[in-house]
Amino acid sequence: MSSISRKVSNVAKGYKTKDGAGVSLLRVIGGPIPSKSVDPFLMLDAFKSENPNDYIAGFPSHPHRGQQTLTYMIDGVMEHKDNKGNKGLLKPGMVQVMNAARGIIHSEMPKQVEGKMFGFQFWLNLAAVDKMSDPWYKDIPAEEIPEVITNDKKVRVVAGHYEGVEGIVKGLRVNPIFLDVKLSPNTKFSVDIPDFDHNSFVYVFEGEGKFGPEGYEKVVGDQHIGVLENKDRVTINDNETTPNKLDAVAGENGVRFLFLSAKPLREPIVQHGPFVMNTQKEIQQAFFDYQMGRF
Repeated sequence: MSSISRKVSNVAKGYKTKDGAGVSLLRVIGGPIPSKSVDPFLMLDAFKSENPNDYIAGFPSHPHRGQQTLTYMIDGVMEHKDNKGNKGLLKPGMVQVMNAARGIIHSEMPKQVEGKMFGFQFWLNLAAVDKMSDPWYKDIPAEEIPEVITNDKKVRVVAGHYEGVEGIVKGLRVNPIFLDVKLSPNTKFSVDIPDFDHNSFVYVFEGEGKFGPEGYEKVVGDQHIGVLENKDRVTINDNETTPNKLDAVAGENGVRFLFLSAKPLREPIVQHGPFVMNTQKEIQQAFFDYQMGRF
């Protein structure tokens, strides 16, 4: 079977909302893009502002259970503290990973009073067998994230593999690919998707680009997500061209985007705020455990 790029099936911009103690953000996955369409990705929030009133109140102490969170900073400084004794300062270019699992209580507060605050937070689902595992936290300095650099592109390999380079983030149970890709104007880019049955998307945060196979490209611009089609092995004929990569071409002013891809869990999802479990009974148990101080 030959290989072509997947098509972009949906392009959308996140909903404006507030979270935490009043932080302004765009909710992308969990907003216009339902999480079930990009399983195992539960949420993507993008926050970007130079107005301190949009972020200064931060995210005071709050609980999580049943997911892993990944925060990726572009600009600004945030401090993480949790009830397991972990503390970390998230600076530009850094990554923070938290395994909420059976329960953790943490805060994320800005450590600046002016200037730009810009980053992303993802929630990744945990399989039922992992939801009550031990919680943990790790932050990764910017200089430890490997990069693939040429004259016209720069790819930061946060997780997964790209051109033989392995990403620095380990311990994400769904084993995603996470790339930060910056392309010069009109530059072409391609990345393999390692399994036919992967849910994948791009999120553009500078410039714009065309994504998809030649003749079927779709433009995805700044602050927009492009969700890729997913075909598993069952739906692909032996003689059919296999869509197991992504092709992209930067626009006239270049483009910078995140590419994420992972195999879906296909398990029931019941979510109530920061608790993500498989049944309503488990959600009720999460509230009870939190109220009883068991996190």
